[in-house]
Amino acid sequence: MNAPERPPPNWTDANQEFLSAELARLKALLRGESTDAARELVEASRARLAEPAAIEWLAERFDLSSFERDLLLLAAGVEMDTELAALCAGAPGNGQRPWASFGLALAVLPEPHWSALTPIRPLRQWRMIEAADETALTTARLRVDERVLHYLAGVNFLDARLQPLMRQVPEPIAMAGSQFAIARDIVAALEQAPLPVFQLGGRDQHGKRDIAAWCAGHLGRRLYAIAGDDIPAAAGELEALAVLWEREIALLDGALLIECNDGSVTPAARRFADRVGGLLFVATPEPAALTRHDLHFQVDKPERGDQLPLWQQALGSQADGLAGALDGVASEFRLSARDIQRIGSGFARSQSPAADPEAALWRACRRLETRRIDGLAQRIEPAAGWDDLILPEPQKAKLREIATHLRHRPTVYQRWGFASKGTRGLGLSALFAGESGTGKTMAAEVLANELNLDLYRIDLSAVVSKYIGETEKNLARVFDAAEDSGIILLFDEADALFGKRSEVKDSHDRYANIEVSYLLQRMEAYRGLAILTSNQKAALDTAFNRRLRFLVNFPFPEAGEREAIWRRVFPIATPTEGLDYAKLARLQMAGGNIRNIALNAAFLAAEEARPVAMAHILSAAQSEAGKRERPLSDAETKGWL
Repeated sequence: MNAPERPPPNWTDANQEFLSAELARLKALLRGESTDAARELVEASRARLAEPAAIEWLAERFDLSSFERDLLLLAAGVEMDTELAALCAGAPGNGQRPWASFGLALAVLPEPHWSALTPIRPLRQWRMIEAADETALTTARLRVDERVLHYLAGVNFLDARLQPLMRQVPEPIAMAGSQFAIARDIVAALEQAPLPVFQLGGRDQHGKRDIAAWCAGHLGRRLYAIAGDDIPAAAGELEALAVLWEREIALLDGALLIECNDGSVTPAARRFADRVGGLLFVATPEPAALTRHDLHFQVDKPERGDQLPLWQQALGSQADGLAGALDGVASEFRLSARDIQRIGSGFARSQSPAADPEAALWRACRRLETRRIDGLAQRIEPAAGWDDLILPEPQKAKLREIATHLRHRPTVYQRWGFASKGTRGLGLSALFAGESGTGKTMAAEVLANELNLDLYRIDLSAVVSKYIGETEKNLARVFDAAEDSGIILLFDEADALFGKRSEVKDSHDRYANIEVSYLLQRMEAYRGLAILTSNQKAALDTAFNRRLRFLVNFPFPEAGEREAIWRRVFPIATPTEGLDYAKLARLQMAGGNIRNIALNAAFLAAEEARPVAMAHILSAAQSEAGKRERPLSDAETKGWL
């Protein structure tokens, strides 16, 4: 009966077997014995390998001579095999030292040459071997690099020194059609020689990763990303990083993405990009000047036409029941393909049949996007509705018209083709002009509530900077985040930021005018709703008038309107007693002042444990008038008490 055939080993086991056979050959050399039997064992082990052994890959990719190959095996073998280390200690001329030395290698290994450990040869150039003692190269202990040692043993992972700086980028599950077209163009350009650097501009950070990862995967490579700010500026550290990475290009079939998405390419990142080879991408908002030949591609977040298929893919079978919601989400939010996939797949897994799926999907998009504007603007929780807004009917009609424009943008811009005529003028900008307290901010709340959008008041202290160019950068971050997030921007007291350009008398005037000009351009291109409020309309730059689609004047409320405000200002739960709203309406106060008075009166009544009465309101009104430095007249308060 024939013995069963030996099952074919997997590559890891076969690689270990081959390595053991090679170490057996080295032991025979150290003993001074014939290596014929060991060589037969090596060849038999090689025959069982479906793919070349790790040492064979290293020797081929780094162009090692046969002596350099054996020297590397010897340095690695003493770390793996105690018998080999003992043979090294007993070898003549090695001084009982249980390690590999260059002198021992020259004496024992075939085809020796002195150039093997020069800095320009692969073992030292790629830092595979280091001499522990620089005083005597021939007797110094030769240490194999830990990364190379693990690779020889069949364990292949990113160098531990690079792991804090680099992270692997997975291939995308889904890609927008426009971005997939860019990826195909990059693959076509890879036939060029020398290999160019691919610069990925634009604001879609996830999209840049997806494109780079797809291209790398298409070529059978793994993509790793490093932040531009993490690349060291010191020349020695940068060179060490470059050597380690270029070694990984060979060991891991690596490709690299340098991410400079938050700013321009740093000098260190530019030097690194010029220094390293291989497949390299640089993600940056604006093109950078590189010594190495480069190609630039613009990567922006998918437009509505690309977003709908991505949502349908991510949501799977649930997409059919969300057709109306998807149309609105794709219009209000510009999400990356990766964000859509994350929200959609999570939504599909967790959504309860009893929940309102359209509202839940909308909330998920809002939570994701509004985080990106925090720190530059203050979120206002919209609580007011149309019934809370006391305005003349023409003003209310104008506000409803604004809501209509926002609600039907997809139909007019995309389906009816207005967007194809150009992007200028597609944004919605409105000026709410009127005295303080006349309801301008409340009107913004009403629109946000009506359209289920987030409302952010721009924090001028966080945006405006005394440093040249910083204000524009901060405003760019605000507009970029808002455009992708379906956010209503509220520039309160906008005359402070959008003031008239002045005659240039010095550099400060010139840069102030540049800021205003930049704002004019962004306002015209901004596709969301931007609301400017001002109580000094005449102070605004006249160029804004052409760029404003709506102008709503908020008049000082008449007596009937003030009475309506008083009737609505106290919550239902607030106890009141004997309030005469007709008499209260005689106060020459705007809605904001009326609210302050009502709130202060409530605190006075609470202190006395009594319902809010006319006396409490009178005291609070006198305090409010004091802030305005205009005391109440007898006509206003006659007959209150």
